[in-house]
Amino acid sequence: MKYFLIAGEPSGDAHAAALLQALKLNDPGAEFCFCGGDAMKAATDVEPVIHIREMAFMGFVTVLKNLPAIRRNFRVCKQAIADFQPDAVILIDYPGFNMRMAAYLRKTTLIPIFYFIPPAVWAWKSYRVNQIKRDISKVLSIFPFEKDFFASYNCEVDYVGHPSVDATRNYLASPLPIEEFRQRNSLTNKPVIALLPGSRRQEIESCLPKMIEAARQFPDYQLVVSGVSSIPDSFYQQVMQGAGYPVVVAQTYQLVHAAEVAIVNSGTATLETALLGTPQVVVYSSLQGRLSYLIKELLLKVKYIAMVNIISDKLVAKELYAHFFTVDNLKNELNQLLNNQEYRSRQLECYSKLQTTMGESGAAARAAHSILTFLKK
Repeated sequence: MKYFLIAGEPSGDAHAAALLQALKLNDPGAEFCFCGGDAMKAATDVEPVIHIREMAFMGFVTVLKNLPAIRRNFRVCKQAIADFQPDAVILIDYPGFNMRMAAYLRKTTLIPIFYFIPPAVWAWKSYRVNQIKRDISKVLSIFPFEKDFFASYNCEVDYVGHPSVDATRNYLASPLPIEEFRQRNSLTNKPVIALLPGSRRQEIESCLPKMIEAARQFPDYQLVVSGVSSIPDSFYQQVMQGAGYPVVVAQTYQLVHAAEVAIVNSGTATLETALLGTPQVVVYSSLQGRLSYLIKELLLKVKYIAMVNIISDKLVAKELYAHFFTVDNLKNELNQLLNNQEYRSRQLECYSKLQTTMGESGAAARAAHSILTFLKK
């Protein structure tokens, strides 16, 4: 069969690559076309129609500034689907673009549409669940509580598990020795504070300077930045204003595993950091500051913003959001995680419970099985 996949950012690219490999295993004659990144290319030896470096726009102002590029991407993607004539379209995360594409495809084609890593409509914008019901043939949910939520709206849904469980457990089964990681990246023998500022330029610009300013106040540790391949090193150096801290690219798991503590921009990385067993503090920057915090309190249907806390239904990792994301607040939390053993141990105990909550590995294989079973009907 022929599959067209759309992933718009690095985490989606990685999870889509695992799904591609599972589909190839179960459908040896599979053909692929996609919008995605280097991980999907490596899994298929196919060039992306649009690379994720051209797709990662976040925030109202940034989206407005890049509307011509976004519209062009949408046109290119529509034409690629029309030319490829797939048996299925698989959407991976990236809700702004993918929900719009689903609506277009449902109006103009009969192609089955699957959503792997669906929008978190249970957290906010719950009205979008009606569009999902209308446009998506099957939802492949990744959290235990999602299946009941989507089923309550009569959406076709299978719970397949979270792909980060597979990825982190596969890594921990044969991790890169920490000393080898240091040598590969020319690091010193000092313990590491890992800085994970996100995968988009605007996230990095807003988060990384505060991360550095807080972490550099612990001189017994070395600061190492997690970079992504779609962002050039020159951009990181520009944001760091000549500070010259090492940036390790496409080695997030290796870096987090080697670190004493991680500062993590809110997103899937908070869950992955927990599954890798590294203490963390979660940050999220917003230009609107206190106003954004108030809007979050009014609109979000969940108590927390960090995935590790949402799944655990408790404050496992401190959240420094909007006007709470200050250098002083971040420094104080780092001090607790690095120097208060009881405080640090409590977070690690919560991580152990999270491992049980997330269940068994095999999300990509279950997602592929769900897709193929639906198509064979």
